[in-house]
Amino acid sequence: MRACRLWLQPCGLSALLSGRSFFSSPGLRARKKSSHYRDVDSEHYSSLVKAVVSMRTSSQTPESIENEDQWLYGAIVKCKPRECRALRNPWPLLNDVKRVPDAENVEGIMTQIRLHRASDHASIPSVTKILQKTMSAQQVFYLERWKRRKIAELGVEGFKEYSNNLFTQGKVLHEAVEEILTGEKSLTEYHECLENVSGYLGSLSYVLEDITGVKAIESVVHHRPLQYLGIVDCVAMYKNSLCAIEWKTSEKPKPLLYNTYDNPLQVAAYIGALNSDTNYNYQVDSGLIVVAYKDGSPAHCHFLNADQVVQYWNKWLFRLEEYMEHDMSTSSS
Repeated sequence: MRACRLWLQPCGLSALLSGRSFFSSPGLRARKKSSHYRDVDSEHYSSLVKAVVSMRTSSQTPESIENEDQWLYGAIVKCKPRECRALRNPWPLLNDVKRVPDAENVEGIMTQIRLHRASDHASIPSVTKILQKTMSAQQVFYLERWKRRKIAELGVEGFKEYSNNLFTQGKVLHEAVEEILTGEKSLTEYHECLENVSGYLGSLSYVLEDITGVKAIESVVHHRPLQYLGIVDCVAMYKNSLCAIEWKTSEKPKPLLYNTYDNPLQVAAYIGALNSDTNYNYQVDSGLIVVAYKDGSPAHCHFLNADQVVQYWNKWLFRLEEYMEHDMSTSSS
């Protein structure tokens, strides 16, 4: 007790009752920092201060914003995860009868099989149709949301014209790339006569320099055992790898493979069909997705190596089975 009294005595009872201690003595106080706001020219920024202080809050509520969003873009659709199951009809991507040519043995006759919807092809679905019919609910939602946004911006007729222009530009671009790769015309000639796709061609010029040994252009590939077909844009060597190549255009940059959505599945489907098709005496194990831009900025190239193609091939087989099951149930009903 005596020791305790000796410890309390320097502080004093009055200091303890007033909430002060030896830590608050003038000699130990931290020096108060001067505020930098004193140097600010308050008159110069007075209008900004008044605008911020007098700003009114929005009259919208979370409910009104949600209602407006649903009216403009549609109701929110929650995507259910796809059912995890094994493939009912697994099929190999590669063909044991064929080989993948290397850069030294890639020369040969270029194949170009046009699509003729004869009686035996009329009922065979295309790769594009299968992917469209089996999109996830989330993909459908975002596609419909983009469509509604464009219609709200351009109107119904304006959106139709916009869609037609995109289709025409894509067709002209594919024809131009075809003639450039076959040597019929040079890239410079197209820059002068096709103003509407000159930006895209300038974007692709960085890639076309690395493409050699063209084996097929705008050619039909048919997988008879799995009963689907498609038209591959190009089969050629890209940096010493024989690839199935797809030319794409975009208004927004797509620097990552993830940004290309179902395009890798499309390429894998074309590769599997080509490897199975007897019209081609070789096979492919790599793919390339090239996204071109209208402003002429360098195109983004997404190379798919053999392992990646196999992964996307298995995903494609799931989508194909889903389409076939839905098609059978629809026809039976």
